[in-house]
Amino acid sequence: MTGQAAAERAYAYTKRRIITGELPGGERLSEGRICEELELSRTPVHEAFLRLAAERLITLSSRQGATVQPVSVTEVADLIETRGVLERTAVARIAAQAPAAAEVEAALGAPLARQEAALAAGDLAAYVEADCDFHAAVVGLSGNPIAAHFFDLLRDRQLRLAFLVLSGSGVVLDLSFREHREMAACLGRHDAAAYHAVLEVHLSRHQGLA
Repeated sequence: MTGQAAAERAYAYTKRRIITGELPGGERLSEGRICEELELSRTPVHEAFLRLAAERLITLSSRQGATVQPVSVTEVADLIETRGVLERTAVARIAAQAPAAAEVEAALGAPLARQEAALAAGDLAAYVEADCDFHAAVVGLSGNPIAAHFFDLLRDRQLRLAFLVLSGSGVVLDLSFREHREMAACLGRHDAAAYHAVLEVHLSRHQGLA
């Protein structure tokens, strides 16, 4: 394995554990432990930690080493505000374009089906991934590639927040799924106001988690 591939492996492994909450905010990280778990040398793991620090998922200190960055109240509010603006704008544009119901189904049917399957299987990780993919598909349906790009940049933080919401706040997954189906129905009939109303409730569960 090349040094670059080893660093990418260490990065993906550690990042996934942070996003899913396996490594919670405030958790101390050890380069040596990651080296042992992945059977890698120190250099690629150190490079992975530097990359995670640049993404503000961990903090590095000469005295305390590496620590998982907690999700702050401010970060939650900023993330919800930003994704809300992007999604509401996309929905308004979709409603104005009035796509055929079949086009809406083609865009949203796959993530909804994956959510339903994950729900039946009790697979939280698969459900969260499909949850984020559903909202990304809505933004993509607007036909605005710049909005889709910026929405994608939020994906890791959205995933992390979704794991917090859906695993630690008592939210019933079936309720979240029903809201997604309702939002898809709103798009099918080009009703932006109704979509926004459901989205407001949907996002409100994310507040106050940090």
